[in-house]
Amino acid sequence: MFHILSAAAAETSSMIIMIVAMIAMVYFMMIRPEKKRKKEAEETRASIKNGHKVTTIGGIVGTVVDVKEDTFVMETSADRVRVEFQKWAISTNDTANEEAKAEAKRREEEKAKEKAKKKAAKEKK
Repeated sequence: MFHILSAAAAETSSMIIMIVAMIAMVYFMMIRPEKKRKKEAEETRASIKNGHKVTTIGGIVGTVVDVKEDTFVMETSADRVRVEFQKWAISTNDTANEEAKAEAKRREEEKAKEKAKKKAAKEKK
C-alpha cells in the first residue's frame, strides 16, 4: 500500500512541475515580449518632438509641428496640410530610427578604425 501512495505522489509532483514549466514558457514566450513591445511603443510616443518625421498606424507620413499632452499635430505634405492625431496613433518615429541607424554605423566605423590601428601597430612590431 505504501508503494502505491508513493507512486501516486511522484506522479502528482511531476504533473505539478510540468504545469509550472508550461506557465513559465507561456510567460517568457508571450507575455514578456508583449510587455517589452508596449514599453518601446510608449517610449516612442513620449519621445516625439517638433520636426520629427513619423508614420501613423494608418500609414500617413508627415512631420510633427506641435506636441501636446495626448495629441500631436502633423504636417502631411508639401501643401502644408495639418492634421491632429492622438499619440497612440504613432506607428514609428522615422527620425529616431534614422538617428539610431546613424549611431550604429558610427560605432561600426569606430570599431573598424580601432581594429585597423591595432593591426597596423602589430605589423610595425
